[in-house]
Amino acid sequence: MALDTQLSELSLLDWRRRIFALYAEIRDAEPEGGWRRWRAERDLLFSEHPQSPLAADDRAAFDGVPYFAYEPSFRVQAEVIPVAEETIELSTSTGEPIRFRRFADAAFALHDASCTLPLYWLEGYGGGVFLPFADATSGRATYGGGRYLLDTVKGADLGMAGERLVLDFNFAYNPSCAYADHWTCPLPPRASRLELPVEAGERVTRIP
Repeated sequence: MALDTQLSELSLLDWRRRIFALYAEIRDAEPEGGWRRWRAERDLLFSEHPQSPLAADDRAAFDGVPYFAYEPSFRVQAEVIPVAEETIELSTSTGEPIRFRRFADAAFALHDASCTLPLYWLEGYGGGVFLPFADATSGRATYGGGRYLLDTVKGADLGMAGERLVLDFNFAYNPSCAYADHWTCPLPPRASRLELPVEAGERVTRIP
């Protein structure tokens, strides 16, 4: 194994350690305070870490990830409803499908609208829960390829409230392919689209 490959893998390991530690910290924090801590750590990782999704030439001009203002009404507790399991290959940004298994739906109310998003399990070693979504802001105020809310194999996990799944759309974030074309990112299918606008979490441009 080449030295540069070894160093890359170790830097990826460090990135994941820091993300796991960050989400463990924010699960125990007051929601908005945890969100501010999450933002600060993401900005630091984006600007300094070797595994930043930003190209090296773009980091000097980076002045922070843009977000909507924190809105408590976008934090919900979702009922997890088992469904007939279905293996599905999600399309990706580079055309290489990734296999998941739809095992349940997350049902919740958002601004008086009844919403459902599929929960996927990564069909790979170790597995992990994956919840991507798109909404009425996608391709406008937010990344057109959709955003991620949970990706537990990489540490993005807001935990449970009893038997309900904590979903806080203020923590929605762009996949790495939003920043550079070489990243392979699974994209939300039609079943993972919400019709209402989710004006929370990471956005494409700053609020004027």
